[in-house]
Amino acid sequence: MKHLFLVRHAKSSWADETLCDRERPLNARGESQLVPLGRALEASGALQGEIFSSDATRAIATLEGAAPEMAARERCQHLAELYTFDYRRLLAWLEHRDADSGITLVGHNPALLELAQWLLKHPPEQLPTASFIHIRLPIKHWHQLDRGKGKLVALMTPQDYSYAHFERKLKKKARTEGDDPARDIPKALHHQHDRLRQLERGVILGLDDEFLHQYRIAIRRSRAIAESVQEVTGDKTLAKAVKTLKRHARATGPLRDLHVFLQDLPELCGDNSEIRAALQIWFEQETANRHKKLVKRLQSKRYHDSMEHWLNLIESRKFQKLAETLRAKDIRKAVESRIKGFNRLTAELMHTSPDEDIHRLRKQLKRIRYLMELDSKIWKPELKTMKARQKLYGRFQDLHVQIELLDQFRKAAPEVLPAALDGILETLEECKADARKQILTLGGLDGAPL
Repeated sequence: MKHLFLVRHAKSSWADETLCDRERPLNARGESQLVPLGRALEASGALQGEIFSSDATRAIATLEGAAPEMAARERCQHLAELYTFDYRRLLAWLEHRDADSGITLVGHNPALLELAQWLLKHPPEQLPTASFIHIRLPIKHWHQLDRGKGKLVALMTPQDYSYAHFERKLKKKARTEGDDPARDIPKALHHQHDRLRQLERGVILGLDDEFLHQYRIAIRRSRAIAESVQEVTGDKTLAKAVKTLKRHARATGPLRDLHVFLQDLPELCGDNSEIRAALQIWFEQETANRHKKLVKRLQSKRYHDSMEHWLNLIESRKFQKLAETLRAKDIRKAVESRIKGFNRLTAELMHTSPDEDIHRLRKQLKRIRYLMELDSKIWKPELKTMKARQKLYGRFQDLHVQIELLDQFRKAAPEVLPAALDGILETLEECKADARKQILTLGGLDGAPL
């Protein structure tokens, strides 16, 4: 069995017309594609076999930027014969290889895409820059290559493995302005549904944590809007759908908490490389287990059926009629009611209150914010304040979760540097106490704008 990875170079520049094609460098977007491309190549196994690239500047820069450690090794070669746009030349070159199992080839279109189309029965139609195709070949020797005998294992583009490049391709966010809820609210929910389905692939691949973060935002925003419509209209038919969305959002929480913890780990551990390594290994395994569990959920029939049911609901005439009953004054009244409830809970908050009380306030803040966004024009200054508050409450919650995670680790591995672990926990407790103090100082929210 052989594995072939066909990697198209990252986005190149045409700015300098005096350069010949072979010498063209990468442009700014191409440079930004390299690190996430490297993560994707490593995760797919493309860096385990022999690695070759065209000797064109853009191909060499792609390999060196995506896999700098590999590019410095002898098994990475830059060959003039791979600078070609004719797939037949690549095919002839491959047939003379004697690599044990896998070859990764960084080159150019149309040669790469046409080679894939020759090897596969059901080939992809496109291979954008900084994308790669993984082909499995049922052969013992490279000279046995034959038309249509390969199996497509994966096609990955920058939109699959990098949230930044995924976001660049998306349409602008649908916003509710409050002028016409009957139009704005169904439109916003439809937009969030589409966004959820688009983000699922990135969440499943797990190569960029931001996909999960944005997925959580989209599903919680959908839930909050539906919950707000239910609250303002008094209709009970949305209750089941809201409950399902809440369940999906909860399923992502543990994995997101682990992502945040691992991002903060270098700062938490400081110069103590030993405790950092121990924590990194343990929590990366926890993250992998949680990710596997979430992937199974997202690929289940039950999940897909629930999302299909949600789409049918927000596209239904019944939901349209509900939206038509909404008025700006109804939204303002609901916001005022929630602000009063938030202020009441805030007034009861003390330095000795359990963390769950602040967590409850954080969730109330989100609901108020999403309700405000149903009429975002009138609440524009308040929304800015709400986002700042959410950040502080969110930081408190992150600290609470990190302390819980470290307690779990200490119980699982009590022999691992207890003194260093105590020091980290003490620092986290101090940071959490400071965040609590800031929250208490803020007090309640102002009422509705005039």
